[in-house]
Amino acid sequence: MPPRFGTDGIRGVANSELTPEIALALGRAAARLLPDGPFLIGRDTRLSGPLLQAALSAGLASEGREVVDLGVIPTPGVAWASAERSAPAAVISASHNPYRDNGIKLFSERGAKLSLETEAAVQEALDRFLAEGTGAVHAETVGSIHTDTEGLSCDAEAVVSVHGGGPLPPGEIVVDCANGAASSAAHLVLERLGVAHHVIFDAPDGLNINDGCGSTHPEELQAEVLRRGAFAGVALDGDADRMLAVDEEGNLVDGDHLLAIFASDMRQGGELEGDTVVVTVMSNLGLHRALGEMGLQTVETPLGDRHVADALESGGFMLGGEQSGHIIFRRHSPTGDGLLTAVKLIDVLGRAGKPLGALARGTMSRLPQVLLNVAVPDPGRLEEAEVVWAETEAVRSELEGSGRVLLRSSGTEACVRVMVEAASEQVATEMAERLAAVVRRELG
Repeated sequence: MPPRFGTDGIRGVANSELTPEIALALGRAAARLLPDGPFLIGRDTRLSGPLLQAALSAGLASEGREVVDLGVIPTPGVAWASAERSAPAAVISASHNPYRDNGIKLFSERGAKLSLETEAAVQEALDRFLAEGTGAVHAETVGSIHTDTEGLSCDAEAVVSVHGGGPLPPGEIVVDCANGAASSAAHLVLERLGVAHHVIFDAPDGLNINDGCGSTHPEELQAEVLRRGAFAGVALDGDADRMLAVDEEGNLVDGDHLLAIFASDMRQGGELEGDTVVVTVMSNLGLHRALGEMGLQTVETPLGDRHVADALESGGFMLGGEQSGHIIFRRHSPTGDGLLTAVKLIDVLGRAGKPLGALARGTMSRLPQVLLNVAVPDPGRLEEAEVVWAETEAVRSELEGSGRVLLRSSGTEACVRVMVEAASEQVATEMAERLAAVVRRELG
């Protein structure tokens, strides 16, 4: 069976689960089902990126499409170019996963992820092509493939333009590029912005993307901020669509704290449409309480930036995001953008005249939260696991409203994610381990 569309496109081990043959067939399916005109493709720095990009481009060109190769560029840069040029697009990336994995994300001509209906139609065509072939093709329909050398620079300029033009922070910003797609883009953005900065993990070799660095491994960034006495740090992931921050004391500032900071700032500036912030089921209870104390409402969605983006669009809201650092400013971008979020944070820090730690502590108090990933052969069995859900309800009852429990099957890994929030770290840990044990016993 070929990889299926999950929460963030098609993913798999490159050249094993996600093969050139699959990418070629996907290119043909996308060419037939997505709007006519040029088709944009970008990628991150994985060793398998050029391989899969070539196969996808060949599939598109075999159906007569003009393919525009944007090269190594952050995922949000591809989304921005897609919306700017009204052209469908694809990104070859597995985001924060190790280099062996890769994936293909498709965007509509508006720079947004495909609707579920369109995605299902593409999946159906892909399955059919792989099983039965693609049908008649014609020599005269061969398309073209060419490189756009200005895409990265144009995207950097668009990101810089979201800065309000106010004062810059009175100190250095350290940026961890995760040896990924932002390794060149971060330099362009920060130099054009004029902010004092130091960049680490910006030397990709095809194998080191997300390897002990980036938003999933911020420890070295935290240490570097302390070593340099920096004003703040910023951690991106492999395709730069998410961002976490580090304060001047080396403490991690996650997406929930960032949302609280941005919500407070945007409300004061009259930019928060409907006084509403879109969050996910994983957002910390402390964020809900902080936003409520500001007089703001929340719209809660399932996990995944697709759901956040859909809720922002349907409700006409301007700010939403995830604890993982996917933050969407709908006025500026249809998708999460790590560099854009970094520029927004730099703007807030410059105008506030306060260190990041003080801003974070002043906007939100985080409840202890424990997240365990329980490896299981078939995460889809969770839905019918009655014993697991009975134990989950028992834990919720014991917490008596002082915390939260969430179990879900992963859309990107063979595991069940168990999350527990409670008034103390000890209680959260004990409850999470208790549920994890039941999941292992029933589904392992």
